[in-house]
Amino acid sequence: MAADSEQAQEQDAATGWRSALLVYLKGLAMGLGDSVPGISGGTIAVITNIYERLIYAIRAVDLEALRLVGSGQFAPAWRHIQGNFLLLVALGILSGLLISANTVLFLLENYFEALMAFFIGLVLASTHLLREHFSFQGWRAGLLLLAGLLLTAAVGLLDARQSQAGLLYLFVSGALGICAMILPGLSGAFILLLLGVYQTVLQALLAADLAVIAVFGAGCVTGLLMFSRLLAWLLRHFHDLAYSFIMGMLLGSIGLLWPWQQVLLQTTDSSGEVQALKTAPVWPLNYTEVTGQDPALGLCLAALLLGLTVVLLLHRLFHRSKNSEV
Repeated sequence: MAADSEQAQEQDAATGWRSALLVYLKGLAMGLGDSVPGISGGTIAVITNIYERLIYAIRAVDLEALRLVGSGQFAPAWRHIQGNFLLLVALGILSGLLISANTVLFLLENYFEALMAFFIGLVLASTHLLREHFSFQGWRAGLLLLAGLLLTAAVGLLDARQSQAGLLYLFVSGALGICAMILPGLSGAFILLLLGVYQTVLQALLAADLAVIAVFGAGCVTGLLMFSRLLAWLLRHFHDLAYSFIMGMLLGSIGLLWPWQQVLLQTTDSSGEVQALKTAPVWPLNYTEVTGQDPALGLCLAALLLGLTVVLLLHRLFHRSKNSEV
């Protein structure tokens, strides 16, 4: 009996360790996604099946949590907000953002078309699997799917701009950017680019400008706490309709991720790097004629299939792990 008990405890510890590692890796994938203008960390959260849990955990940072902390009940407060889960996701996101400086940015510069095709594979596979989470029926579901698709497509038509950002503008930009980051289909980095503060924030991070970082971070926290309440309410009361809109946004993001783009307007930042402010999609067969660059169709097709395969394998792995825990 004692041996059986010890074996059960070892199995529970191993399962807990694997679950924690899996949550961390999902957060890491979110961080990698958030660093790329065109893909959302919320999209990755949907793909990895932690979206609802993440929204509800953020929503739990409320007056009850503050009351528990104020009365010295730190452990109950930590459990109330699913602190272990949020901490692992946050550490994963931070790791992803740090890794992206040497990995995703390299791929964006050298293999842009293939990377975008990979992300499209992720989105297509995730929209297919998303059908398991809700019942898509009725005209309202179809209308909301179309609305989500059009919203994301409309954002992609906006022109990025440069802005001399004051602290109040940075605060508002942080709030708007974080809202986009937790919405599947909308890229927080792309929204910051549209608002004209993307370069400002990156420079502040590189230069460790604490004033800019603190104001922008405060805006992010405020927007996250407020918007998560709206999302949690929608998921609780209009679950299937909310997911219809989310699926529409995911499908709409394919236009933003289209690999073959012609740069119509660009600018050069203070470090001498060229940034595209406005692009237009190009048919891959005309890509070389329009841009003078190789469309890399074979590599893009392989990247697309890899994206599809990664999501399907992660989905199977996740459900196998969940079933083994049960």
